[in-house]
Amino acid sequence: MKTENTDLVVIGGGPAGMLCAIRAAERGVGTVILDGNRLLGRKLRITGKGRCNVTNNCDVRTVMQNIPGDGRFLYSSLSRFGPGDTMAFFESLGVPLKTERGNRVFPVSDRADDIADALARRLDALGVRVLRTRALRVLAENGAVCGVEHEGGVIACRAAALCTGGRSYPLTGSDGAGYEMARALGHTIVPVRPSLVPLESGDAYCAEMQGFSLKNVVLRAYEDDRLIYQELGEMLFTHFGVSGPLVLSASAHMRKMGAARCRLEIDLKPALDEKKLDERILRDFEKYANKEFKNALNDLEGRAMIPVLVSLSGIPEDTKVNSVTREQRKRLVQLFKAFPVSVSGFRPIDEAIVTAGGVSTKEVNPRTMESKLVSGLYFAGEILDLDAYTGGFNLQIAWATGHAAGSAVCAE
Repeated sequence: MKTENTDLVVIGGGPAGMLCAIRAAERGVGTVILDGNRLLGRKLRITGKGRCNVTNNCDVRTVMQNIPGDGRFLYSSLSRFGPGDTMAFFESLGVPLKTERGNRVFPVSDRADDIADALARRLDALGVRVLRTRALRVLAENGAVCGVEHEGGVIACRAAALCTGGRSYPLTGSDGAGYEMARALGHTIVPVRPSLVPLESGDAYCAEMQGFSLKNVVLRAYEDDRLIYQELGEMLFTHFGVSGPLVLSASAHMRKMGAARCRLEIDLKPALDEKKLDERILRDFEKYANKEFKNALNDLEGRAMIPVLVSLSGIPEDTKVNSVTREQRKRLVQLFKAFPVSVSGFRPIDEAIVTAGGVSTKEVNPRTMESKLVSGLYFAGEILDLDAYTGGFNLQIAWATGHAAGSAVCAE
């Protein structure tokens, strides 16, 4: 079995791993990356629908407010490498950036490959070696890292950084292997679950409206009738339930799936309060006075949704519009303002953008990302029990933790 030596082995060539390796190499630390993919940053290259939401152009406090778990753990690393530092770093690598709605930051080119390629060029310029192989386990003696075993042999090292990602998008290499390596070294793994993921529903009408999208609606999410999320935006009905930007964001707030009753409400007409919406419906009813109820909603909602609205309203579809009572109209208004969607669960974790759960932050030094259990063992990125809402915050976690680990490794 082939054996070689280096200072640091970074396991995983994703965003956290690449930045960790860059920062360590800039400090003169001999660094090797182990990654089984043909290209580094394979998952990074498909984020943001191939555009890559690099970070969020906001302050550290706002980043922490968008992390539903232990956001305080990141205070130190974000203070030293926050969104402004991330933006300056990539522009220094020759990738111009732009800020869009919601302070989301993207490369001007709208190409995620430009971000990944810039990182790869920097690694090459710093002389970081990349081995296209899978790590099998981290070796430790007397409570300290001494090497990493991989498919092609063993690398003796002073430190190892586990940057293997979570369990989402397993074809990109995020297959959960890092959790097992961490567990083998004594670390606690907080149960993983999908986050930023579509939601399944038992409501048959979701499948009936498959492919129908809603824009400029307000989605509200509840756990046991407690409002946990509310936002204006876009969403989509699917054969299994609902998806789209609003739904993905709502899923990140559903921390009690399975233990609490989760449900959604959609305000289809957020610009109108109930009184103004009733007046609008009355005008439409006057316009279609001699038609049946099922043919009187065409100006209010898309064709795919009208049969569902008619059914849920409880008003017989063949009722003449001029016969609809005030009480029936009131129920219709309430339906438009709070269209119900039950939630039966998350879609499978391999469809999630982000994995929640992972290595317990209680066992990691928040300033250095070093294990409190094994000297020379570091963590960065999605492998940690840290996840955030949409908007570039999850990648910012990767950059900040990767930078912190790379700044601390082999510091002695």
